[in-house]
Amino acid sequence: MRVFVDDDSCRGHGVCAALCPSVFTITDGGYAEAATSEIPANLEASVNEAIAGCPERAIHNA
Repeated sequence: MRVFVDDDSCRGHGVCAALCPSVFTITDGGYAEAATSEIPANLEASVNEAIAGCPERAIHNA
């Protein structure tokens, strides 16, 4: 699984970082980014929860 955050859509709510801090971080500018695009199998459920919980639908998997 791969994941990325759409910079144009993210508004910095931080839900993803709260749900899956191993993958998502908040930049100094206040927006989310994926610390890694390749997601280990053991974190896929948490990443999917973050995708579903993003209020702006800014997180996408490939």
